[in-house]
This record gives sequence, C-alpha cells and structure tokens, in this order.
Amino acid sequence: MKQNKKIAVTGGIGSGKTLFCNILKNMGCEVFSCDEIYGELLHEEGYLSLLRARFPDCFSGGKLDKSLLSKRVFSSREERSALESLAHPMIMERLLKKMEGKELAFAEVPLLFEGGYEGLFDYVVALVRNREERVKAVMKRSGLTEKEILSRMENQFDPALLSYKNCLIVENDGSEEELKEKAQKLLQILRSEEIR
Repeated sequence: MKQNKKIAVTGGIGSGKTLFCNILKNMGCEVFSCDEIYGELLHEEGYLSLLRARFPDCFSGGKLDKSLLSKRVFSSREERSALESLAHPMIMERLLKKMEGKELAFAEVPLLFEGGYEGLFDYVVALVRNREERVKAVMKRSGLTEKEILSRMENQFDPALLSYKNCLIVENDGSEEELKEKAQKLLQILRSEEIR
C-alpha cells in the first residue's frame, strides 16, 4: 500500500517558501497552499460573517477591506491572535482533507510552528535565508516598507524551532538553480526508505 506522507513547507517571510513550492509543482509534486485556502474562505459568507462580527470596522459597504484588516492585525498581537483563531482551524481542516490519499503531498504553511500545527505533518521542510535577502525579496514583491517587513519578521518564526525532530532544513542562500537542486535532493530523500 502506498504511504501518505504529508510535508509542510514553512519559513519566515521572504525565505522563499512560494518559490520552493513552485519548483516542487514543476517537478510534478502535489502542492497545496494555506494562503490559497484562505483566499477561498474570503469568498464564503460563513467565514465573512465571523470576520464581520469580530472586525466590523474593516468592512465598508458590506465588503471586507483586506488592506485595513491586514494593517489592523499586524499592528496588534491581540488582534492577530483573534484573526488566527478564526481562520487557522478552518484552513488546516481543509488543507488536511486536500492532502489525504496522496503518496507525497506538500503544503505551504507560513505559520506552522507559531500555530502549533507541526504535529499534523509527517515532516517539516523549513527554508532559511539571511535577513537582508529576505527583506529585499519582500520589498521587491510587495508595497511594504522595510520597517513593516521587520515588524512582521519579529512576529513570526523563531529559528530555535528548527530543532524539531522531523524538520529538514533547506538553506535558500544561492540562485534559483541551486534551490532546484536542493528540491531534487529533498525529493529523493523523501521518496527513499531513509525516511519512513
């Protein structure tokens, strides 16, 4: 019988999670995304009604102002926790259903350790990258200032968590080509009998 290995891909903001997951997709792997699932929830009235009850001032004319909600939750730990307690259980439930029955399934999970979800997966792949490169990468793709990026970094991903027993570290400190080579090596390990 085929094994079902569930692997979470995580790392701090700007570490290269999405690029790594895209590389895996291009190699034919099943890859899922918590951000994509959250995007689905934002179009569902059941979830929006929960948001409306907790963050009424983030709605205008009945529509959610996503940028206002984002500013609000990233400026307060309490508000962020409130949003996470609404969204994360729903995201994880949906994610695990999507991953069921796949021989090898990857999921991009940005707040894996912060949410205490690492135990739901067989392995964790953690991308690490130096802070300067992470800031540059995020500034390039978003409208965030360096100060906003550093603030988000402070609120996520303690590198000490990388000592988690089923954690495989991938250093994203080179070119995209080098990252592809690392992804290929990782796949060989995960598909072999070295990891059960």
